[in-house]
Amino acid sequence: MSQHFPPELLYADSHEYVRRNADGTVTVGISAFAVEELGDIVFVELPEEGTQLEQGSSFGTVESVKAVEELVAPVPGTVLRRNEAVLASPEDLQNDPYGDGWLLQLEPAPDASTDGLRSAAAYAAQVGRT
Repeated sequence: MSQHFPPELLYADSHEYVRRNADGTVTVGISAFAVEELGDIVFVELPEEGTQLEQGSSFGTVESVKAVEELVAPVPGTVLRRNEAVLASPEDLQNDPYGDGWLLQLEPAPDASTDGLRSAAAYAAQVGRT
């Protein structure tokens, strides 16, 4: 998979991304870098709809043939939807992390801040892909 980092997204040091949606919600997923590092993904665990997430807290796991990695909430909010297709077919995450492989849609908390997140260029520099 070619590693690209869409410029409209914001990225956490823990490799999750945030996409701001037109309706005020946000979509959360993991970067192509994280997917490549994990290798063949075999299982994804995500929270139920209605779950409250705190920024920086674990909200699930991604299991590959190499490792099990915790997912970390890049922003605080309430889970509106989880990607059931990824739960049923984890390879969707691997094949299209920025499209069909999204993980959660959140209603951000009123005080949600993206201050600690990086631009695509800063994230690419962090992971050595500039």
